[in-house]
Amino acid sequence: MVTLQSIQGFIADMDGVLWRGNTPLNGAAEFFQSLEHPYVFATNNSSRTIDYYMEKLNGFGIPAEPHQIITSAVATAAYLKANYADAKTAFVVGGEGLRVALQSEGFDVIDDGQPDLVVAGIDFDLTYDKLKHAVLSIRAGAAFIGSNADKTYPVPNGLAPGAGTVLAAIQTGTDIEPRIIGKPHPPMFEIALSRLKTPAESTVMIGDRFETDIWGAYELGIKTALMLTGVSQETDIINSEIKPDWVYPDMPALLADYKDART
Repeated sequence: MVTLQSIQGFIADMDGVLWRGNTPLNGAAEFFQSLEHPYVFATNNSSRTIDYYMEKLNGFGIPAEPHQIITSAVATAAYLKANYADAKTAFVVGGEGLRVALQSEGFDVIDDGQPDLVVAGIDFDLTYDKLKHAVLSIRAGAAFIGSNADKTYPVPNGLAPGAGTVLAAIQTGTDIEPRIIGKPHPPMFEIALSRLKTPAESTVMIGDRFETDIWGAYELGIKTALMLTGVSQETDIINSEIKPDWVYPDMPALLADYKDART
């Protein structure tokens, strides 16, 4: 039987685990205030900067430092720097977080002309002109990269369209599939493990989305805790070939389990 006694580090998703929209979820601050192990936050949301998440986490009473925050934008920029050495310019369909991350890795983010890369994620200011330029650029030879493919993300009154919706529109216009960087793909988890300096089998991924958080962690041998405060519910587990190591209704239940394991 897997227990929390053997766990040395934690990776936590944010949307649906720590908050829904701008509403903090019960017990999140208390859990991280009580945690005696290293932890990082890993979100597929590419629209926001590290500074934004720092302010939001700290504002909700959750202790965090910049190196503890990993977004799909950060992971995407790091991946492109390592794997697209000849690429210099990028057209972004996405938010400030994606633009800033790419610029921090030395890419020139351009708004017109033919780019080497089209990098797309969730875009709250999406327009037809952006989609048109992305499609034409990819058809002319630009590589198509997606920060993540989440179809939706949780907000207080339901599920809103996510980055996957944006990618689907561009893919429909190009007949080309994007290279996806965010969860469930390995890059974000690998960055998290490198920052925690913990082995996969002694690390827990706390997430609310079965097909990204849980599946991606499982594939790398990371332990998993499904939180039922976001997208996925227990019914999603029934017919799945993999099962989370733990399922919790909320963060207070995880905190109680963690405290029991420490006594």
